[in-house]
Amino acid sequence: MGRRVLFLGPPGAGKGTQATLLARALGVPHISTGVMLREAVAEGTELGRQAGALMAAGDLVPDEMVVAMVAERLSRSDAACGYLLDGFPRNVEQADALDRSVAGDAIEIVLLLTVAEDELVDRLLKRAVEDGRDDDNEDTIRRRLEVYRSETEPLIDHYPSHGVPIITIDGLGAVEDVFARVVMALAHE
Repeated sequence: MGRRVLFLGPPGAGKGTQATLLARALGVPHISTGVMLREAVAEGTELGRQAGALMAAGDLVPDEMVVAMVAERLSRSDAACGYLLDGFPRNVEQADALDRSVAGDAIEIVLLLTVAEDELVDRLLKRAVEDGRDDDNEDTIRRRLEVYRSETEPLIDHYPSHGVPIITIDGLGAVEDVFARVVMALAHE
């Protein structure tokens, strides 16, 4: 049975990893806006050209563009039986716009991965070294966490107030252990 799932959690919590595993297990697409934007740029689509120019200038891609891109992706046949969203929506405005654009196919459950901030910083610093991202230092990482708290955390209250349950999952531990918690949480929901 497919599900319409949103993975929430701060940067470094493991959303992408867990969403990939769960999407494979459920047989639904893992939809990451970051991946979609990079693919659109690489393919040279109209959206890709517009988004690429904005990103090259250091600007954010406007919510309307991202919502339209996600809504189009969710309209494809492989998402008819469910999907997993990762990295979107990032704020309440995007969540409202997405709900309006997909009507009956809106998110039905939110999985919130939680990890202590010091562990998140350690994970992100290690990832920065592995990926050769010199711009990701402790200050920039802590700033990203502040942005998450101010912009994305309000979704934790938003979804339950719109009848969408949130399940909190401890994101600390081995990937397999966290995935086991994700599967158990969904099985008991």
